[in-house]
Amino acid sequence: MEESRTATLLAIAAEVLRGLSGRRFEPATGYVADLRIRGVPARGPSKRSTSRLLLLVVAMVGVPMAASAQSKSASNRSPGFYAGVESGLNWLLSNGENSYNTGYAVGGVAGYDFLGPRVELEVMYRNNAGTAATPFGNAAGQINQLSTMVNGLYDFMPGSIITPYAGAGLGLAFANPGLLGPSSLGATAFAYQGIVGVGYNATPLLRVNLDARYYGTSNPGTYTNNDISVMLGVTYKFGNP
Repeated sequence: MEESRTATLLAIAAEVLRGLSGRRFEPATGYVADLRIRGVPARGPSKRSTSRLLLLVVAMVGVPMAASAQSKSASNRSPGFYAGVESGLNWLLSNGENSYNTGYAVGGVAGYDFLGPRVELEVMYRNNAGTAATPFGNAAGQINQLSTMVNGLYDFMPGSIITPYAGAGLGLAFANPGLLGPSSLGATAFAYQGIVGVGYNATPLLRVNLDARYYGTSNPGTYTNNDISVMLGVTYKFGNP
């Protein structure tokens, strides 16, 4: 089918070339880019006509080949298990007498890609330093939290190199009960998050994700826990491309 389409394109190109330059061309059998001259006019083509000619040949031969390569690349995408790591910045929104500095988040995921829907288990650690007002002035402390989430996500163009996605997650969080005091994960809270992002399929198996998410928990103690995170992650799918 590919050979027949290429032969047809070359035949059309030969007719167009004859109209542009006054020469008669015929595609040589078995060669994609070989055009044999049947007749020579008294005057050669202009540089402008030659440029148009080259652009026309490149477009007519190159575009179908590129489309075919893209189709083959997309066909290499298949369902399978994957695992990865992610890290980024975390902002714990200031509330009450507390204010927080920009913190960080780091974690890992393991899941299954259905080519569209994805389901994954995520473990994430977040840390934010901050200050709280006391009768003796401001005091420094930090909030540590460890969350375990089950995320459901959807890739809108799973066969493309660039893949937008969105999803949500539910789980549990273990966090400090307050900004001040020991940095322990002594409070257990219900956790939830919403995710929007874009993935770059570097290969059929290797993917890079960049996303933004809102993450929150039920009240773990003396503060309200609402976070905005920006995460960069890399995942690897197990299986044959």
